[in-house]
Amino acid sequence: MGKGYNARIASNPYIVGTFACIGGGLFGLDISSMSGVLNNPAYAATFNNPQANAQGAIVASMPAGSLVGALSVTYLGDKIGRKRTIILSGLFWVIGSILQCASVNRGMLVVGRIISGYAVGLASSVVPVYQSEIAAPAIRGRLVSFQQWSITWGILLQYFVQFGCSYMNGAASFRIPWGLQMIPAIILSLGMLIFPESPRWLIDHGREAEALEILSDLHGGGNQQDELVVLEFEEIKQQVYFERTEGAKSWMDLFKPGVFRRVILGSSLQMWSQLTGMNVMMYYVVYVFEGAGLTGRRANLIADSVQYVLNVAFTVPAIIYIDRWGRRPMIMYGCLVMGFWLYLVGGLQARFGEWGSIDGTPTWVVVNNGAATKAIIVCSYCFVSSFAITMGPASWTYPAEIFPMRVRSKAVSLSTATNWLFNFALAWAAPPMLSSIQWKTYFVFGTFNFAACIHFFFCFPETAQRSLEEIEDVFAQGYEYSAWKVSRDVGKKQLEDVLANKVDEKESIEKGDV
Repeated sequence: MGKGYNARIASNPYIVGTFACIGGGLFGLDISSMSGVLNNPAYAATFNNPQANAQGAIVASMPAGSLVGALSVTYLGDKIGRKRTIILSGLFWVIGSILQCASVNRGMLVVGRIISGYAVGLASSVVPVYQSEIAAPAIRGRLVSFQQWSITWGILLQYFVQFGCSYMNGAASFRIPWGLQMIPAIILSLGMLIFPESPRWLIDHGREAEALEILSDLHGGGNQQDELVVLEFEEIKQQVYFERTEGAKSWMDLFKPGVFRRVILGSSLQMWSQLTGMNVMMYYVVYVFEGAGLTGRRANLIADSVQYVLNVAFTVPAIIYIDRWGRRPMIMYGCLVMGFWLYLVGGLQARFGEWGSIDGTPTWVVVNNGAATKAIIVCSYCFVSSFAITMGPASWTYPAEIFPMRVRSKAVSLSTATNWLFNFALAWAAPPMLSSIQWKTYFVFGTFNFAACIHFFFCFPETAQRSLEEIEDVFAQGYEYSAWKVSRDVGKKQLEDVLANKVDEKESIEKGDV
């Protein structure tokens, strides 16, 4: 009975995909594990009162490790598989959490965060690939979007643990949350043992019978003769065979015509997702609200928690409708709206702020103006909600589905590495920015949002409602089609013609010596 139950669990694409998302939740845990201690006296005393630059370095150590972890997926994802790489990420997270929990100085804390960051880099790169390769086209966007939702849940849950522990005295107020965060990673590593490997990876490694069985379980109710299962299996197999004719996989494949363009798109989208300013607002929300004039540690913690709840809640509509709305409108309109809210925050800070002092540190702060304080907090809430319903889920979905099987693991890991590179830079730079150029910081990130919108309009074609192999046909046309003309409805006849030609080409290859 237990075996049958496990089989049913492992054959449900929603359960398989969403369980893997615990890997994304690890990133969220880290965000709260730091933002929740920034105004904790016990944390400050234990680590010798880190100032802006030192605190930025401590926070940035995690994305530094994530950068290395993301790049490691270029090898591990292809060598040991998507599933085992996810399991490995959970093991590294446990090690990092133990070191953080036991840290007695900045050096030990930074080492622990680097190791935890390595785990997050592995998971954030390989989980979207795994999800996209097990999902049917109709639900792929929704399934990969759960990656972003799991990040928001990680932020929220860890923050409330931090909030509860803030009533404790001494180092236990931050050590207990840092220790508890290893529990989801243990669940992830153990749970993934019962879930299947990516069928596309299995076919690429000559395990076709196993891949067909998994596809039939995931998409055909166990029926290997199901028409859609057979079609999908043959389509994947032919794509793999076609790619094998081009020789061994290498990094140089990323620079080939048609692929390099997608590498630029995936990497730039992950870059823009950081330059929106979202993670700055997450990591350093305590500083943002202090600058808005919100006084009192408990009041700040409560206001922060509202922001994290909104982040979770507004990701839900994106998960439900991302395949209906499409990726392109979400990232374009999202950046426009986010830029608007950031300009409002900057304008309010400039108009009603002045030089003051918080805990003896000179700070640009709104003083004795409750209306301005509330307006800044509301605008911050609106900014976070705008990201959650648009850019957040789409920024993980798009890179996971635009690359051919041959380079998918390498290309997605490179795109994710770009995310962590900018995350590292901004995590370190944000505290000095907030203390030196103050309200102008929000104008900087607002301008980034508007620039991103222009880039998305001219360069990013729509990918919703197409199989991964059909998306390959979109990009196989090179620059023949303008990005804004390739939507779910426009150009379908032309794409069908291209697909028919490609099928003929693959049939010719199959009849050869492949």
